[in-house]
Amino acid sequence: MPMHLITGGAGFVGVNLARRLLASGERIVVVDDLSRGQRAFLREFDRSPLFSFVQLDCADAEAFINGIRSLDAGSIDEIWHLAANSDIPGGVADPSVDLNRTFMTTFATLVLMRDLAIPVLHFASSSAVYGDLKDAAISELSGPPEPISNYGAMKLASEAQIRAAVESFLKRANIFRFPNVIGLPATHGVLLDLVRKARRTPSGFDVLGDGTQQKIYLHVDDLVDAMLRIRERAAGGYNVFNIGPADEGVTVREIAEAVRDRVAPRATIRFGTGDRGWVGDVPRFRYDIGKLASLGWRPTMDSKAAIKRAVEQVAAQESGT
Repeated sequence: MPMHLITGGAGFVGVNLARRLLASGERIVVVDDLSRGQRAFLREFDRSPLFSFVQLDCADAEAFINGIRSLDAGSIDEIWHLAANSDIPGGVADPSVDLNRTFMTTFATLVLMRDLAIPVLHFASSSAVYGDLKDAAISELSGPPEPISNYGAMKLASEAQIRAAVESFLKRANIFRFPNVIGLPATHGVLLDLVRKARRTPSGFDVLGDGTQQKIYLHVDDLVDAMLRIRERAAGGYNVFNIGPADEGVTVREIAEAVRDRVAPRATIRFGTGDRGWVGDVPRFRYDIGKLASLGWRPTMDSKAAIKRAVEQVAAQESGT
C-alpha cells in the first residue's frame, strides 16, 4: 500500500481525507503546526498502526525534512499538500501570512519531495486564483488568472512553482481548485461565523456585505470523493481540475436565513452594504466542471443541499450535540 503524507492534515479537509485513506487500508503521515488545525481532530486515528503524526512548521524546509526523516515510517509515495492560510482577510491585513503559510509551505514541500525523491503531489489550490470573472462559468482555461486577494496570488504562485517542478523532478502533480467547502469539523468560514453569531446574540446578528453575494458550495464529503477520483483516473504529469457543483450557487442572504431558522428563529439579520464582505472577496462565481465530469464524477449534493446539511452539522457541533 502507498504511504501518504498530508500537510495541514489536522485541518478541516485533511481530517476527512485522512479518514478515507485509512479506511482504504493506506498508510498516512499527518504534518501540521496546529496553528489552525487541532490535534483533537486526529484522536480517532491514534490507535491505527497505519497513522503517524508530527507537529512542525512545514514552511521551514530544514525542519520539515529532518522531521520526516526522524519518523522512520518508510518511504513516502504521495504528498497531499493542504497546508495554507485559510484567513483571507487576515492575509490582506498582513501579506506575510499568505507568503509564509501558503507559498513557503509549498516551496518547502517541493524541496522535501526533491531531496527524498517523492514522486507524486496533490495540491489544494483555489477558485481564488481566477479573480473576479463576474457571471462567467469558469473553466480551467478561463483567464489569464488574475487573483484579487493575497491568498489567491500565493495559490497561483504555488501552482507555478509546482508546474516548474514537474519539468524538473516530479513525476506527477494534480492541482485541485477548490470552491467554498463546508462540513465537519468546521474550523472557519461563513457558516461557522454565522452560527456563532446567532448563538451569541439570538436577537439578531450582522452579516458582511449586502447578502447578494452568490457562490457555489461543496460538501467536504463530495470534495474528498473528487480528489480521490482525480488521483485514480487523471492521466498526464500535470493536471488542473476545478472541483465543485455545476449549479448557480446560493446567496449569502439564503445562508444567513438558513442559519437563523436553525439556530435563532427570532433573530433579526442585519446586512451590511456593498456586494463584497471584505477586500479580495469575489462576490459571484460558478464553475464549469466538464473536465472533472469526464472522469465520471458528479457531486451528490448541489450548493443548496450542501448548505442545508452543513448548517445542521455546524449548529450541532457548536451546541455540543
